[in-house]
Amino acid sequence: MKRLTNGTLKYGSLLLYVLVSLYPLVWLLFYSFKDNEEIFSTNVFGIPKEWRVENYVNAFQSFDLIMYFKNSFIVSIGTVALTVLLGLMFSYASARMKWGLSNAARIYMTAGMFIPMQIILIPLLMIVRSMHLQNSYLAVIVPYAAFQLSFACIIFYAFFRSLPKEIEESAAIDGANVYRTFFSIMVPLVVPAIASVSIFVFLFAWNEFLVALVMISDNALKTLPLGLLYFQTQFSSDWGAMGAVMVLSTVPTILVYLLFSEQVENALTVSSAVKG
Repeated sequence: MKRLTNGTLKYGSLLLYVLVSLYPLVWLLFYSFKDNEEIFSTNVFGIPKEWRVENYVNAFQSFDLIMYFKNSFIVSIGTVALTVLLGLMFSYASARMKWGLSNAARIYMTAGMFIPMQIILIPLLMIVRSMHLQNSYLAVIVPYAAFQLSFACIIFYAFFRSLPKEIEESAAIDGANVYRTFFSIMVPLVVPAIASVSIFVFLFAWNEFLVALVMISDNALKTLPLGLLYFQTQFSSDWGAMGAVMVLSTVPTILVYLLFSEQVENALTVSSAVKG
């Protein structure tokens, strides 16, 4: 009886947590199928009385959704690639190699997590302008990677430190140089960490608004958060269509997590990076 009670409490609390976590997504989905009257007065939290698929049709007709999606994908994928590449190389060098000031460099890199984005926004804008990168994808990809590099290095450093030294010794005996050891042996062992970092960096780049707002003024290069702001100001009367755009904007992030969820679970335990 005691075991049944404990099981009921445990799974009941987990079920409640799942419902609370999923409700905002369900509410947003319902929101995207309602008209303005239901959204603001008659049916704020309930199931739509009439499922208005035309909201999604209006979203595509009134909003250049494909262009904003394309820009966000380019920026997000570019940020992930640059962050992961630089983070892996720096973390491997600081965790596995002996060189002067390696600890100081690692601490310096970690300190970047404590610098708020808003403090350096104006100097960052001046640097981007001086490099003639404004109104380009690099104007946001490079700052995004810089902001996320500290987090990525902390994760990768912990994984590289957990790997036994015998791996590199065996590779050296077989004649592998440092580059072959890094790309062919060490990087595959930290795939769970790469997946975890990629998800967090992708979500950051996909949803970031402030830097993109400052760096990009060309409408053809605006990312999805900037497009949503434009949609709100230009088509504020059609809130159902705006809800449809927001639903569509969450789909890529959910898919990315589902694709890499197994790797994220493995990354929760550092020891999973070295099996066998």
